[in-house]
Order: sequence, then C-alpha cells, then structure tokens
Amino acid sequence: MILTDREIESSIANGQIIIDPKPSLDAYSSTSLDLTLAKQGEEWVQLKGQPIRPRDEGYSYKDLAARKKAISLDGFTFKPNMFILGWTQETIHLPTASRVAARVEGKSGLARLGIGIHITAPTIHSDFKGQIQLEMFNSGPNDIILDVGMPICQLIFEVTFGTANKGYAGVFAGQAAGD
Repeated sequence: MILTDREIESSIANGQIIIDPKPSLDAYSSTSLDLTLAKQGEEWVQLKGQPIRPRDEGYSYKDLAARKKAISLDGFTFKPNMFILGWTQETIHLPTASRVAARVEGKSGLARLGIGIHITAPTIHSDFKGQIQLEMFNSGPNDIILDVGMPICQLIFEVTFGTANKGYAGVFAGQAAGD
C-alpha cells in the first residue's frame, strides 16, 4: 500500500519516517515526497585496460569505490552519456517498527531531458539510515546544469506486511555523502 501525502506528513510528524531536514510543504505530491540534490558527488575514474569482474573471489565494491573522484554538483554540467553518483541533501531513517519501506524514483521533468536517477536500485529498505545515493545517467543529447538544492528525485513510501527480522545490513548501510 502506497502512502498518500497526508499519510507521509503524518508519519513524519509522529516519527515513523524521519527526514532531516524536515521537508517543506511544496515537496509533497499526492503519493510521493521530493528530495533535493546535495553538493557532493562522485565520478568514476576509468580503469584503462582493467576489466571489472564482480564475480571474482576477492572482488569488493569498497575497493573499487576508492577509484572515484569527488566532484561538486553545484552548477555541475552533466554531459550526455555521463554517469555520476549523487546524494540527496536529506538524511532518511525508516525505523523497522514503523513498517515502512520506500522507493526512490526520478522526476518526470528531468526524465524528459534524459536524466535517470537510479540504474536498478530503487529500494530503500526498512531500517535504512542515511543519505540516499543516486546513480545518475544523462542519456539525453544536451548538457544539463545541476544545482544544489534542486528537486532531484522522489520517494514513494510503502507499508510493509509485518516487520522485518533484521534491518538493512547491506554494503551501503549507514552511507553518507563523502564516505
């Protein structure tokens, strides 16, 4: 079951959904909540002549992640066919007891320009705590200027059937911009 704007606002007010900073009223849509772009971003450094084989023993995303360079997304020119990692300004916590999970989705106005916000990772699991990292790709033909604080994505909140035995404990648990 997807939460409506009224239910999202009520869930934030009673601590079932924790968002810092608290969203403004214009961030709400009928069934979603807009989040904004943080200043920090990352760009992958191309590994020339070194293919990546995620199935290899010893492969670690964390080792590979050390090969990213920090970029500022304030007035950033997002070029066609470019892939970057961005962050939301907002920190999210979905307490397990709240029985809420979410999906991060793009904004239609940005999608019409060719900007995708996630490749295949929209799920924000129950008990997630942190900023949301965005896997952004410009598949459009134009340079797009990204500005800090612009609405960049939306969260769609869903009620879970029961509570999870364990909270989110994946490789990206506790993530924050600049980690």
